[in-house]
This record gives sequence, C-alpha cells and structure tokens, in this order.
Amino acid sequence: MDRIEVNPAICSGKPVIRGTRILIRNILGMIAGGYPMERVLESYPELTREDVNAALEYAARVVDEEQVIPR
Repeated sequence: MDRIEVNPAICSGKPVIRGTRILIRNILGMIAGGYPMERVLESYPELTREDVNAALEYAARVVDEEQVIPR
C-alpha cells in the first residue's frame, strides 16, 4: 500500500493518494456512483490507473479488517 498515505498533517489524517491531497473516499465515491475508471482519471489527471486500483484495494482491506457485530 505504498500509494496510500495516512498522515495527521494531511487532510486531517484521512487516507489520500501519496503525494496528493486526493482523498480515497472521493475516488471510492465516484466509483460507487457509477463513474468508469476513465472518468475518475479525467477528473484527477494526476492519478494513474494504479492509484485508483490502490484505493479500491485499500477499501477492501479496511472492510476485511472491520469487525461486524450483528444486530
């Protein structure tokens, strides 16, 4: 996960793509909203396809580590 950075001095510690202030949640929100990869890359020209994939992988890892408590 060398493409993801979590630093309290950057965006209040929210996960971002390293070297940018692009929040992982913004990338995930676009993908969840139905935007294709190409549209995400057009919206953030400094991103690469690998950055977007790293954001998706990061989200998968976070969810995998989350403890789910049934109601």
